[in-house]
Amino acid sequence: MTKKRKLLLIALSVLLIGYLIPENMSIPVADATKSSWNKDSFWYYPWGKSGTHKGIDIFAKEGKDVIAATGGIVLYKGELSRGGNVLVVLGPKWRIHYYAHLKKFSTHLFAFVSRNEKIAEVGTTGNAKGKPPHLHYSFATIIPYLWRIDGDHQGWKKMFYLNPTEHFNK
Repeated sequence: MTKKRKLLLIALSVLLIGYLIPENMSIPVADATKSSWNKDSFWYYPWGKSGTHKGIDIFAKEGKDVIAATGGIVLYKGELSRGGNVLVVLGPKWRIHYYAHLKKFSTHLFAFVSRNEKIAEVGTTGNAKGKPPHLHYSFATIIPYLWRIDGDHQGWKKMFYLNPTEHFNK
């Protein structure tokens, strides 16, 4: 077998394995329940400068533990203008988990995190300054779900963003 074919086989195996790992998602704020956020806030329009709200805001006391919704690897740890202190975790099924408005980090870049492991604390950074403390949580697939496209505002982006409420503790 040629070197190119071996690399291709390894790459395809990694993709397949990543897609087959079960997700088993938890609500990413310790002790939060489904009443900790507005179930209708996902894909809500209009939503400030972002146009459409592509996640949910889980309200909790400042400093409350933010836990990993699922296992994965931390791809980004830093600050963004709207999100403030954010973490981005690559999880099973090649899905990207985005945690924003964090007060303090409890993990580091390229760390492997386990489901329910403390990764940060709820805060009010970024465009959450002056608002009640909360975690903005969203997750997206890198494999587009074309059937989800619709005529709503930014509807083409729906093929990437998934509604977290539908995935917690399935």
